[in-house]
This record gives sequence, structure tokens and C-alpha cells, in this order.
Amino acid sequence: MTQSTLPPAKWDDLTVRLISSAAMVAVGAVGVILGGVWFQMLVVFVTAVMVWELWMMIRADEPTKGMLLAALVASVMSGQLAEGTLLGMLLFLVVPVIGATQLKTEIKTFFIFALGIQLAGWGLVHFRDDYGFTWILWLMSVVIVTDIFGYFAGKSFGGPKFWPKISPKKTWSGTIAGWIGAALVGFIFMLFTDAGLWIIAISMVLSFAGQMGDIAESALKRRMGVKDSSTLIPGHGGLFDRFDALLGASLFLIIVADIVDVPGVVF
Repeated sequence: MTQSTLPPAKWDDLTVRLISSAAMVAVGAVGVILGGVWFQMLVVFVTAVMVWELWMMIRADEPTKGMLLAALVASVMSGQLAEGTLLGMLLFLVVPVIGATQLKTEIKTFFIFALGIQLAGWGLVHFRDDYGFTWILWLMSVVIVTDIFGYFAGKSFGGPKFWPKISPKKTWSGTIAGWIGAALVGFIFMLFTDAGLWIIAISMVLSFAGQMGDIAESALKRRMGVKDSSTLIPGHGGLFDRFDALLGASLFLIIVADIVDVPGVVF
């Protein structure tokens, strides 16, 4: 009877991860395809839950305050997405400020991450509304493929760690594989859309931005002494664990779009 050359422990979470991933992809796909208020509601929900997870990582002994902050996030996000005014952007400071005043430690941590989560969520909705389905499909495909390539390459090849003090499991092999996967996504979109050759390079940079979002959340969890942001998703932890890379990619594109016109990303 032959045995696998790979230790089973390396892949013991794969089935659960795949099932959870399939469910999330299905829900996310419906929201992205429908767009409009449906995608907005999905993003509002995910954003609110992530801020709750952020609070619980810092003050798990006060869950009620975390739920109230999450409800406030949902209210602020819903209003801002409907109005879309520059002045209204100041409303995104409400939850970070209120949450920070309730903390004695990690005040800056909560403020920065809560603000970043809301801005990233807002960016995703406006990317979908302003640039269309194909554009948001490209963004999400880069993040998803980066994660898939990175996971399998890291598990299969291992090797030197990318940043062991912050993210002990992330390897250089997985990181580079993620860039290669993102380049393939860019190449495919170049073939089937009006995007130019630049889309390949931009996809790789976007992949790195997503990986930095993952690293930032890993640093937060390490600082808080927790393994996962929550236990909501079997095999993945919390929504913050699952969407940290998407947040990083969204924030990166928000900054880039405000500074320069991104060449080639025209579908």
C-alpha cells in the first residue's frame, strides 16, 4: 500500500478551507454580479463584522461595545455609500474616534485599522459602481489567485520565510508564486479585454499590496496574541483573516487612483 510523499498534516485543513472558500465565492460572486445596492449591502455587512473582529481582538471582555460599534459602522457605511460626498467621508472618523475613546491601550491600533477597513470597503463599492463588473472581477481575481498560488506553493515547497517575526507561515516560495499567479491573471485579462500590456505589471504590484494587507493583519494578530480574528469561518478564522488581502489591494488602488491614472487598466 503506497503512502503519499507529503505528510498528511500539511493538507489536513484543505477540505474545510475549500468548502468555506466555495461558499464565500458563491455569495461574493452574486453580490459582484448584481452590483448596486446588493453589492453595497454585502460590503457593509463584511465591513461591520471586520470592525467587530478588530474590537474583539483588542477587548474580547467587552463584546457589547464591539457589537454597538459594528452597528454604527453599518449605519455610517450605508449613509456614506448612498450620499457619496467628500464631506461625508469625515463620517468614517466616527467609529475610529468613538472606539478609541473606549480603549486604554491600542488606541492608535484600533483607530488606524478601523479607518482603513471602512475606506477599503468604500473603495470596493465605488470601484464596482464607477468602473464596472470587469474591473472589480480583475481586482478580486488577482487577490484570490495570489492566495491560491501562495497557499499551494508554500505548502508544497516551503523554504525560507518571507517575514518570520510577523508571519511565521508565509514563505518566499508562496509569495513569489502569488506574484506569478497575479501576472497570469493580468495576461488573461489582456487577451480578452482592451487592457494593455501594463495590466500584467500592475497585477503583480496589486498582488504585493494584497500580501502586505495580509502581513498587516498578521502583525495585528501577533501583537494581540490571537491565532485568528474570530472563528466565524471554518478553516479560515474570521472575515478579517479572509479579506485582509482584499483590503490591502483596495487601499492601494484608492491611493494610486488619487495620484495617477493607472495605465492599461481600461476594460
